[in-house]
Amino acid sequence: MKINRILLSAALVVVALVVQVSVLARLQLPGAVPDLVLLTVVALALVYGHVSGALIGFSAGLLADLAPPADHAVGRYALVLCVIGYVAGLFRPEKGQLRSASGPMAVVVAAAVGTTLLYAGVGALVGDTAARHVGLGFLLFTAALYDLLLAPFTVPLIMALARRVDNDPLAETSSAGDVSSGWLSSGTGLRIGAQRSGLRVKAARSRATRAGRIKGVKRL
Repeated sequence: MKINRILLSAALVVVALVVQVSVLARLQLPGAVPDLVLLTVVALALVYGHVSGALIGFSAGLLADLAPPADHAVGRYALVLCVIGYVAGLFRPEKGQLRSASGPMAVVVAAAVGTTLLYAGVGALVGDTAARHVGLGFLLFTAALYDLLLAPFTVPLIMALARRVDNDPLAETSSAGDVSSGWLSSGTGLRIGAQRSGLRVKAARSRATRAGRIKGVKRL
């Protein structure tokens, strides 16, 4: 990995972990905790690919394993995020350009479900049965719901920042606001309305130009 990728990934993971532990975990939401670290890993994997995604996922998971108040075996979450980062990187958009929000959102939901299942599966292997007491089905539902609601406000911003720091040519033609608006307005018809309004403006300008030409002919 390039040095700028390493520095950016480390900074984003640390910030995400601090926010998750100090803010999101204290909200006492029913079921799972919104996983900002997972969303950061998925966003970076969608930009950098599967190899970098696996490395970032392993590092982020290991840091989460060591950060208090972790009460599980060290390496458990690192293994889970390593697998998730690798798989998410396989869905990197062609040429790095997002055509719609449906693909990344599907990756986020699959990552949330996959993380919960893998974490519970690894826990069952080492004798941790906490997921059974809470209810695995409820954990899957809340994890997917919380991460899906949080994703439009985090994933596109992280992806845009990663491209800009990586000197990606796509970063010059797109900004974080453009990507975010594409996520939030996907499937709502807002883009179609904007295109129609643009066509109307062009038509009005062409009519005004033609009227000016006709008046000029009459003056002659």
